[in-house]
Amino acid sequence: MQFQHRPASAQDLDEVVRFPQDADELFFAYPKASWPLTVGQLAAAMAERRGSTVALLDGRVAGFANFYQWQHGDYCALGNVMVAPWARRQGVAQYLIEAMERLAIEQYKARLMKVSCFNANAGGLLLYSRLGYQPSGIVERLGPDGRRVALVQLDKSLEPAQ
Repeated sequence: MQFQHRPASAQDLDEVVRFPQDADELFFAYPKASWPLTVGQLAAAMAERRGSTVALLDGRVAGFANFYQWQHGDYCALGNVMVAPWARRQGVAQYLIEAMERLAIEQYKARLMKVSCFNANAGGLLLYSRLGYQPSGIVERLGPDGRRVALVQLDKSLEPAQ
């Protein structure tokens, strides 16, 4: 398995919109979007966000992520993290998150990466925890069905350990 990454392009969107397999998966990755994810919705997210990146597994587009907030010299907030169904459980998300951490340091001089993950997304919470993210808060949101859900906020220092 060979991983690479590059900036996402308009040509990638047809592929990426097929990553979420149901409304819940889409809600986890992009809560403001409506099911099914369309190229228009994803293009709009890319236009207002920064650092949209695709991960490639053996040359195929396998993952997507970007920053929905960025404060130069301070932090970046990771969003829209999605992995293609065929590429799951092969390290794509970890590779992509680590690539985004490097991008945050190199382009934004970020000292902190922030992520938010819904309580029902056990896979995401376990992955972020394994990668060194620590819970920093929990806020209430409404799920797609109108029920209350918990959005767990996590952060990770990007500064080298002293």
